[in-house]
Amino acid sequence: MRDLFDKIYKDKGPLGKWASQAEGYFVFPKLEGEIGNRMKFQGKEVVTWSINDYLGLANHPEVRKVDAEAGAKYGSAYPMGARMMSGHTDLHEQLQNELAEFVQKEAAYLLNFGYQGMVSTIDALVGKDDVIVYDVDAHACIIDGVRLHMGKRFTYKHNDIESIEKNLQRATKIAEQTGGGILLISEGVFGMRGEQGRLKEIVALKEKYNFRLFVDDAHGFGTLGKTGAGAGEEQGVQDQIDVYFATFAKSMASTGAFIAGDKEIIEYLKYNLRSQMFAKSLQMQLVVGALKRLDMLRSMPELKAKLWENVNALQNGLKERGFDIGTTQSCVTPVYLKGSIPEAMALVKDLRENFGVFCSIVVYPVIPKGLILLRMIPTASHTMEDIQITLDAFSGIRERLENGTYKRLSQAVAEAMEGK
Repeated sequence: MRDLFDKIYKDKGPLGKWASQAEGYFVFPKLEGEIGNRMKFQGKEVVTWSINDYLGLANHPEVRKVDAEAGAKYGSAYPMGARMMSGHTDLHEQLQNELAEFVQKEAAYLLNFGYQGMVSTIDALVGKDDVIVYDVDAHACIIDGVRLHMGKRFTYKHNDIESIEKNLQRATKIAEQTGGGILLISEGVFGMRGEQGRLKEIVALKEKYNFRLFVDDAHGFGTLGKTGAGAGEEQGVQDQIDVYFATFAKSMASTGAFIAGDKEIIEYLKYNLRSQMFAKSLQMQLVVGALKRLDMLRSMPELKAKLWENVNALQNGLKERGFDIGTTQSCVTPVYLKGSIPEAMALVKDLRENFGVFCSIVVYPVIPKGLILLRMIPTASHTMEDIQITLDAFSGIRERLENGTYKRLSQAVAEAMEGK
């Protein structure tokens, strides 16, 4: 019998194997200073495109004031205990009711964290006789939730309606045999590509197939739709989403999440979500802060308007310069390039050191081998000057990418990784 840790000593994993070259710079970087459009990285000011602060609320003076006052009043411990036992308050209920109204649902329930909440919600919604159908590009929290499922599950090609229908047919045959039901999971906005889930077309399939729709709208909540209610509102099908999920970590610049739907469904989930039943309640400082942020989403439409002014300026500028930003239909702004991981490191270092632009780098295994994805998140706090600096920077790296400069610069990294 071998030592359990043998595999760890021999194989650090597809990302871990780059740790000695990447950690502290490309992964686990330390951005310093107040959250905003400009922060410091290794002592230098950079235009920051890696913060999911869509509406610029993280450092808003009104938000910071409420957070500070709530912290002084309640501390960071209150309430103690799980919601079912001793951690339930009027303010938790108020926030749930206001969130439900905002996303046009009968009821809502708070979750401590988006990731664990998603995993637990999937687990609670399905049993061994049920079938899950979900997008192959689903977020890791969805994949981990699906892994808990003891029944059948099928992935469909990303945003491919024909593939969705084919897998619904397979799911229907199995569900008829087991006596179970079907849960279809999509994202409102896919966080890497920026594409909206094809919710309108998926909903249309309900006339033909008997399934329930669960939507993860982490990136759509607060940014899409007339009122900010998300991708479902944007596509005119919010009422057809059976279970709606969103997180506070994007538009609300905080911690926590929620699910929303028909009152009876949410009541069931409230009593069956293991990650909430057996975990401490969302602390009061976060609840009070979320109430303030939600009020600003409702009462300050200029925040979303400014966000989209910046989104359009950045995305149109990139397209005019010939960069491939895929088919994004949201604030998420991906720039696709071809190259190896060492080339990606050289390119990103150039952007940060010589152009003062900080954006996230995404490589295999998150995306296919041979591709580099530079992911930018525009916010309402960015300025037109930030956007112009960034567009000029991308124009500057084009020649170096095409003439092989980054390939040559990356050779030392590649050789080190190969042990030469």
